[in-house]
Amino acid sequence: MTSATLSNPGDGPQGLLPDVDLLHVESLLDPAEHERLGMFKEHLQTHVRKQSIDPWNREHLPTELLPALAELGLGKLFLDGSSRLFQGLVHSQIARADVSLSALIGIHNELIVGTIAELGSEEQKAQWLPGLSELTQLGAFCLTEPTHGSDIAGGLATTATLDGDEWVIQGEKRWIGAGTVAAVALVWARDTADGLIKCFAVDTSHPGYTATKIANKMGLRIMQNADIVLNEIRVPHTALLPGAMSFDAANELLKDSRAWVGWQAVGAQQAILDILRDYSLERIQFGKPLASFQVIQQTMAEIAGNLAASSAMMVQMARLQDTGELEMMHAAIAKSTATRLGRQSASLARDALGGNGLLSDYEISKVLGDLEAIYTYEGSYHINALIVSRALTGVSAFV
Repeated sequence: MTSATLSNPGDGPQGLLPDVDLLHVESLLDPAEHERLGMFKEHLQTHVRKQSIDPWNREHLPTELLPALAELGLGKLFLDGSSRLFQGLVHSQIARADVSLSALIGIHNELIVGTIAELGSEEQKAQWLPGLSELTQLGAFCLTEPTHGSDIAGGLATTATLDGDEWVIQGEKRWIGAGTVAAVALVWARDTADGLIKCFAVDTSHPGYTATKIANKMGLRIMQNADIVLNEIRVPHTALLPGAMSFDAANELLKDSRAWVGWQAVGAQQAILDILRDYSLERIQFGKPLASFQVIQQTMAEIAGNLAASSAMMVQMARLQDTGELEMMHAAIAKSTATRLGRQSASLARDALGGNGLLSDYEISKVLGDLEAIYTYEGSYHINALIVSRALTGVSAFV
């Protein structure tokens, strides 16, 4: 059994405790990927977990952490040929250390590098992938708008008009991750000629691109979400991604990205178990460790059950991705269920930590806030539930 050393047992059991990989999912990896994952875990737990608390409090992106993540290959995870299971476990380990950074690295791979690599021209790949792969450049996936979130497929209002050999893009976007620091913005806009939604690689240095940071978020505080104004930006006709000529292309990207959020929720739940177990073994009340009280043990068992269920589900999602069988219903189940269970576990653990659970220093309130965010983004919980129900019944609740 993979295990962790009990560093401060108090009056509790001696010896070794189970690792948070409760179902031994990591044993499914081949030896090379298993060793590589171990390197990631060591770095993330040593150099990211505690170091992320202060920038999270300040809503600051700690760019000083990015070079080491790039050296580990996290800027090009999508391109390195690794298995879907390995990639999912990597994303979970980043989330275990800090959910905000997992959002940054996950969106970077799934929706920025992935979009350009799968849908971009050779020229676009040559222009953007080298810098993105080394995390010396970041990108922004610009789909959601101020008045169109869940209904974006039908309601998208940003327009692109071909004028000679240039596209003129006009509109606004909201909740765009890394929007204030991105070098390239992948802007989804409706072609005024044929009404189809297409994607454009926009250099953010172009006149007319304005990004304003959204402040005072309760979660994902390290991620620099932005309101973006696209004021008659003129880009060359070659800015259009040749593989993104309709919204169907976006749907394919969002399907895999939605499943990826399930891995974020797995990592967040691992962090919850880490935090509660360590705290309950070290915290002494009424002369004995908090872990000895039945109510805490019940809470921990429920959290472990939620984690195990989420982990098992995500292993199957990775298999469906590898075989090409993943459907939007599967992705919606994964995202909605794993984030729901994570949200429940975070609330239970926050309560178990009492007053200290209110402080980000003890980490659980940080994870709780971040889970609220991922419960809502990439399709809110209820929208994903409707997607599942539509698939099950053939009846749509959408207008």
